[in-house]
Amino acid sequence: MKTRDDIKALDAADPLTGFKSRFDLPDGVIYLDGNSLGARPASVPARMEQVLQQEWGEDLIRSWNTHDWINAPRRLGAKIARLIGADADEVLAGESTSVNIFKALCACLQLAPQRSVILSETGNFPTDAYMMEGLATLSGGRIRQRLVETSELANALDDEVAALLLTHTNYKSGRLHDMKALTGLAQARGIPVIWDLSHSAGALPVELNTCGADFAVGCGYKYLNGGPGAPAFLFVAKRHQETVSPVLSGWLGHARPFAFEEHYAPAPGIDRFQCGTPAILGMAALECGLDIMLEADMDAIRAKSQALGDLFIEQVEGRLDGFELRSPRDPAQRGSQVSFAHPDGYPIMQALIARGVIGDFRAPDILRFGFTPLYVGYEDVARAVDHLVEVMTAQEWREPRFNQRAAVT
Repeated sequence: MKTRDDIKALDAADPLTGFKSRFDLPDGVIYLDGNSLGARPASVPARMEQVLQQEWGEDLIRSWNTHDWINAPRRLGAKIARLIGADADEVLAGESTSVNIFKALCACLQLAPQRSVILSETGNFPTDAYMMEGLATLSGGRIRQRLVETSELANALDDEVAALLLTHTNYKSGRLHDMKALTGLAQARGIPVIWDLSHSAGALPVELNTCGADFAVGCGYKYLNGGPGAPAFLFVAKRHQETVSPVLSGWLGHARPFAFEEHYAPAPGIDRFQCGTPAILGMAALECGLDIMLEADMDAIRAKSQALGDLFIEQVEGRLDGFELRSPRDPAQRGSQVSFAHPDGYPIMQALIARGVIGDFRAPDILRFGFTPLYVGYEDVARAVDHLVEVMTAQEWREPRFNQRAAVT
């Protein structure tokens, strides 16, 4: 097991050390929940002040043109594209992940109109499954949702399936799917694939076009550090953009939105997938996070996130009993998080949070720790385990205040 001197040496040799100063983090806090809400970039307050005081306060509605508000979905989409292996004209920023999942599912159904099943795996993030269920209900029975165990996915790809929706990095375990292999397998059977990148974008290299992906979605508030409820994003492969007409045919997806015509005519290319007016305040904050991400080397981010996860697993298993690893031990199969199970996971996590070590809990028994390499160091990981050892030794988690369930876990 690594000594403290070994761990300090890792921090001293870290090529990403300088990025921590680009984020605002409270003194004394070890933040291991960037996989749920990224830390605030230090540039956000000044940027928001500029938008509030000058762009909105002084320039008012003129800012749609003078400050290019109208093109924010495309401009931010082009930046996100660089992080997920897509072309600039294949990604839009806007709406929520849930809404973009609905858009992508409807597009797949247009590509395979003779098919009736939308497929995913059990244990996928609930919003993915819920949007599938809602679309199936809306269809009046024509479309059916099917959820199968991960091991049964290959066998379930039959000629009834119109879309396969998978989350690249599992939100509970952090286990990665083989994007290229599964995309190729599904497409060989005539099935387009939607990838949910919410726990991948900004955390590890993603190559959508190299893998031949059809559609992808993701949120802006985790590893992209866009702030709570930040705009999401939608990827549509260029080969599909002129083939489908969006079911959510909002006015900004019209070919001539300011002609105010009575009937919908889809815009060319990716623009047809725009829907509502872009949330400019959210876009401004998200762009600050994206600009930092684009300065960093993604291979260095990935290498450090794997090393941080390995160190955390080593320290927990070497110093504590009763915690069961629920993430892959092989770092190549794991996203930028580590999950351990414990029967008293909820109060243990609350006791850690009270000490300033912030992770989160996922029912029924998962303590989840995210490692964002731009602002988490190796000594942070070691000190977090120190706190966990103290919580367990003193049985702090038994205190009644830590056993009262909050609305958000």
